[in-house]
Amino acid sequence: PSRVGLIVLTMTAGTAFIMWIGELISQRGVGNGMSLIIFASIVSQLPSQFGSSYQVTAGQGRVGQFAFLMVMFFLMIVGIIYVEQGQRRIPIQFAKRVRGRKVMGGQSTYIPLKVNSAGVIPVIFATSILFFPALVATSLPQDNNVTAAIRNWIDINLANSQGTTWFYVFFLGMLIIFFTYFYTTIQFDPVRQSDMIRRQGGFVPGVRPGISTTNYLSHIINRITLPGSVFLASVAVLPSIASVIWDIPLGFSGISILITVGVALETMKQIESQLSMRNYEGFID
Repeated sequence: PSRVGLIVLTMTAGTAFIMWIGELISQRGVGNGMSLIIFASIVSQLPSQFGSSYQVTAGQGRVGQFAFLMVMFFLMIVGIIYVEQGQRRIPIQFAKRVRGRKVMGGQSTYIPLKVNSAGVIPVIFATSILFFPALVATSLPQDNNVTAAIRNWIDINLANSQGTTWFYVFFLGMLIIFFTYFYTTIQFDPVRQSDMIRRQGGFVPGVRPGISTTNYLSHIINRITLPGSVFLASVAVLPSIASVIWDIPLGFSGISILITVGVALETMKQIESQLSMRNYEGFID
């Protein structure tokens, strides 16, 4: 009991210390502190992981496979940047209003709908769901033939105790697509967005206000979410597919790439906003 208490106390103190450091980085640095700590942890492990992958492939005379993995790694980074920056802009036109001698409104703007508005949340949800059956399987008794067979099937297909399987890859991809649609539906409400546009005196050109605008926004968000969810699932399962085909340890995972690229893009945006604010301050002063 004393050893368990010491482990719990150490993990709690370490978590509190990391959260404190992350909060200090957020207050006095650039970007989200916890995200930067996770980013640094993932990036620091990449050289050793790539080194172990190279040793395995070089020892078996399969250096070409390692070169292909490196090319796939960089192509995935480029693809993530391209998709993360992609958006569909819905034009919004505001009607002119005359108040006294002033003409107000008449401006045009747009609603930016990102191709991947869910980020890495669906991947985290999907992997967390897959951990649950493996946790339940550990509590199943082995003296019963039925429970032993269920536990063995979960260990092989979901817990990956004997390596990644095709069922795991397929099920993970389907879960990611489902959670992408689910999270996007929660995050973006076409009814509320349409009502907000109508109250502000705006409208989508060529679309009638009200239910027509709501249906139009729902149609657009469903169309752009499909390629975004498929791409997100592809990024998450491609390293696992390569591991199944070639049976080699990979130096990266789709989740780690999504997190690192997302944090890097967000940090760059905040740095650019800080620089632009300083330029405006110098102009005003």
